[in-house]
This record gives sequence, structure tokens and C-alpha cells, in this order.
Amino acid sequence: MISFSGFSVNRISLSDARGLSDLMRSNHERFYRYFPKTLEQNLSLEASKVFIELKIAEFDAKNEFLFILKKGDKVIGLIYIKELDWNKKQGEFAYCIGNEFGGKGLISKAVKLLSAFAFNTLGLEVLQIMVHKDNIPSVRVAKNAGFEWQKTINKSYAPPNEDPLDMELYELYK
Repeated sequence: MISFSGFSVNRISLSDARGLSDLMRSNHERFYRYFPKTLEQNLSLEASKVFIELKIAEFDAKNEFLFILKKGDKVIGLIYIKELDWNKKQGEFAYCIGNEFGGKGLISKAVKLLSAFAFNTLGLEVLQIMVHKDNIPSVRVAKNAGFEWQKTINKSYAPPNEDPLDMELYELYK
């Protein structure tokens, strides 16, 4: 779908199952706090196949869009367009990247490219990113992708075994 500097962003497919499972298992600690459900559903090859089949159905039904970030054939990250409200023409990004590739601007680039896709192909007009203020790499992604801070939403996300956190809302408009 989209390529840049030896990397590609594509909709998820069954051929990504092993790479997805490997990514989740090798980055367990990195993904546990903000991606616990995705992590839990991808701890084995078979579990990843089931997860991907569900995500393909959600993609086709336009309920949620999951994209894979790859370097060659290696799955290195995920980018979701989720929390879709077709009446408001609004969606939310969520993203993660493996430890080895973090801090290189890859997710920022992918989010910029997928923002154009969301606006031009999906017809969305407002894109959001919700991030905890202490998640500096994710805050940096939002800012580098052109999103602007809007407000703090109190106690809007509860990581596993933690009290709810205040999250920062960033938005980008068409």
C-alpha cells in the first residue's frame, strides 16, 4: 500500500501471523501497559491467526483498520485507525513499534501517510491520538505527525493493574 525508505505499511493479512506473534512476544514489556489486549491475543502463532482473521473482518466492515509496518518481511509495528464515528467523520490512531526500531521517526512517518489515506480514501475529517503525557515517544509521534494538543481527558484509560490515567488528546483536521 505505502512504501518509504525501505519500509512498508500494509493492511494486515494472514501472512503476517508469525511476524506479528514474534513482535508481540519479543516486546512484551514494551507493549504491556498500552497494548494489553493486542498483546494478549498474539502470544502464539495460532492466536495471531485468529486475531488477524478478526481484524480483516473488521477492516472489510469498516469498523477498524489495522495496518502493519514492516522492514522487508519483518513486522516491526502496528498502526490502528479505530474508534470510528462515521457520523462525525472521526477516527483515532493507536500505534506501537518494536524496541529495535523505536525513536527513528518511522511511526510518525506512517501516521502522516495514513492520515492522508484516512482523509482522502476513508473520508474522515478529524483524526485523534490519545496519549499519556509521560509516554514521550508517543507524544513526539503526535506532534511530528502534525497533530495539535486539544485537552486533558481525566481518568480515561486504565492500564492493567493500575488506576485510571489522565490522557492527552491530540487532533488533526482535514
